[in-house]
Formats: sequence, C-alpha cells, structure tokens
Amino acid sequence: MTINGTADEILAELQTDAGRRAPYPLYERLHALGPVNLTPASPAYAAVANGYAAVDQILRDPRFVKGGPPPAPDADPITKALSNSMMFRTEPDHGRMRRAFHAAFTPRRVAALEPEITALTDDLLDRLAGLGSDGPVDFIAEFGYLLPAGVMSALLGIPAPDLDWFRTRVQRVEDYLDFGGRTPEKVAAANNAATEMSEYYASLIAARRSEPGDDLISALVQVIDAGDGDLTDDELIGNLLVLFNASFVTTINLLGNAIPPLLERPELVKALASDPAVAEACVEEVLRWDGTAQLVVRTASEDLEVAGVTIPEGGLVLVILGAANRDPARFPHPEVFDIERPDKRHITFGAGAYFCIGAVLARAEGRLALPRLFQRFPDLALASPPVQSAGLALRGFAAMPVVLGN
Repeated sequence: MTINGTADEILAELQTDAGRRAPYPLYERLHALGPVNLTPASPAYAAVANGYAAVDQILRDPRFVKGGPPPAPDADPITKALSNSMMFRTEPDHGRMRRAFHAAFTPRRVAALEPEITALTDDLLDRLAGLGSDGPVDFIAEFGYLLPAGVMSALLGIPAPDLDWFRTRVQRVEDYLDFGGRTPEKVAAANNAATEMSEYYASLIAARRSEPGDDLISALVQVIDAGDGDLTDDELIGNLLVLFNASFVTTINLLGNAIPPLLERPELVKALASDPAVAEACVEEVLRWDGTAQLVVRTASEDLEVAGVTIPEGGLVLVILGAANRDPARFPHPEVFDIERPDKRHITFGAGAYFCIGAVLARAEGRLALPRLFQRFPDLALASPPVQSAGLALRGFAAMPVVLGN
C-alpha cells in the first residue's frame, strides 16, 4: 500500500467535516504508517493509536490514565458534572463509583428490562406503521431515538413526558465531548445543559429518597443512604448524566448503523428476523464494522512504549477504537461486513477497567429490536441516502428516511 501523508496530516483531515463523516479511508492510511504514530505537529496529541493490539494494550494499562482528580469548587458546570463521574476519574475514585453502580446495575436488572424492551419495540413499530403509511419516515427520529429513550426512562424512572426535554441537552453534551468539541459556543451550550440536567437529577434523587421505586436511581440512592461511602449525591448526578448520554446515544447509533449494511443483504435480513443467533452475530458485526464509539483519549503517566513507539510522559494519546476494529492485522478484509467471520471481538465498548458499563443493555436492545423490526417490515428500504451525523467520537446518522414496504 502506498503511504499517503503523515500521521499529523491524517489527523488534521480527520478533524474536517468530510473526515468525520467518512473516517475509514483515513484509518486505512494510518494503518499503513503503523499501529502507533507520533504526531509532533498536533497541538493536542502526542500520538495516535490505531492498531488493534496497541489500542487494547493502552486501554488495559493503568499507566495510561483516563480522567483526573475530583473537580475544583470553581469548575464550570460541564467539567464539574463529568469529573464527578466514574468515566472521568482516576483510581481509586473510579473503582469506588463503579462498584456502587455494579451493586445496583446488575445483569438481573437488565434481563428484567427485556420484556419492556420488547413491548416498547412493538408499540413503536405500530406507531411507525401509522407514520409511514403515506410515505417515507425518519427511522432515526421515530424509532432509533425513541426506543433507547424509552428504555432509559424505564431503567432510571424518568417520566416519559420528560424525554423530549432531554434530547437537545444530551446532544449539547455529546457535541462538547466530540473530537475538537471545545469551541466557546459548544462549551457554553454544554454548561447550560449540564446545569439543567444536574438540577433535574437532583430533584429526581430527592423524590426517590422520599418515595423509592424499583428503578436504578432508587437502588443507587439506597446505596448512598446505607452510608458505606461508595457514592455521593453529586457523584450520582455526574454518573447519571454520563450514563444517559453514553447508553442512549450508543444505542441510537447501533440501531441506525445496522440498517444500511443489512438492507444490502436481503438473505441476511430474512435469517436475522427468525434466528436469535443471527441477530446476536449481526449486532456484534455492526459494532465492529461501524462502531458507535470511535475514539477515546488516554494520558501517558510516564514514558511508555507501545508497538515500538515511545510515548512521552504527559503525552495525550488519541486512541481510535474505530480504526482498531478495521485493523487488517486483526481482521482479514476488515472493510467487509461479514457476520460469519470467526473473530468479531471488536473493541467498541473499550477494554480493561473502563469497559462500558452499559454494553449489556445496548446489546440487548439491538438483539431484541432488530429482528422485530424486520419481522414487521420485511420490505423496509431506504427512501433516500441517510444523513451521517457530524460527530466522530460517537458515530451515527442524524437522519435516515425509509419506506416501510407492503
């Protein structure tokens, strides 16, 4: 393969609108340079990691640090909210908070949600049928968004009428967290969103404290009130903000990203609609082929060598999960969507201590919803090309007009 450009040049292209919407050719060029590449011209990053083995090593090595200390008292609202979550704190705070969530967010709780996921899916498919009777309908807005929103409503005990209020605020936080998202306008919007959502969650926590339910917030309030020191109210608020954003947006993107490759494979759609094992394999290959989470950042706590490249102490590493999932050294013909490939062990949900806590729920939603979608609408088709979202850290579609068929 001809090497086209330096890592710095490729990184600059990745930050353009065109690069965000079509990153895979740029990842291919990074692979041609090597699994880890220094980026001396970048004002933000010391290196970029794109090879599967290198990405896995960095994510599992605690010397590559994610997060930081507790927030300063005068931190702005978005910094304070994120810094109060397990995903943005170093040890021992990360482990302490994660243990508290694991005590309440159990596999049993997710399994108990499955009948609700199925019922909600069927209700939304009925609604979709009504909306699509006269022409195209936006799959993202009318199904991809509403299913995970309803599931998060059930999980957290958020009243269904409040879900529309969340959508714009979640998007503002997502824009802030995206690659290059620290513009003054995005910071201001994220601060407003963090303030409003923090106040909302504080009110919800107070309500659950006086009248507990069977939702996750009630269970976590009980953990706090047990007095074991695993979590504070501010930390619960920060973690709820991150959990809603991560689980909610990830599932929207999983459902949307599945549609184009499946519609190109009618025989696979037939098998998916009738065979749970095929549905599960499809979800995993979607997560590898066009992963919902594309990148994270780690900081080298000392001079550290990965794939023969020394990353200097204090250097930020752009860890590209989406590139690792397309690494030809790991996956033969990685550009091909193939549910029968023997190894589909993607790294979309991360690895090591910071493995995505909502992965089980996102997988369950995809595994349950996609077969029912195609059972109900076996002739589903794109009405026009879908619109790729401008974000890269969390990759998906902003709109997807579809016709439902007969």
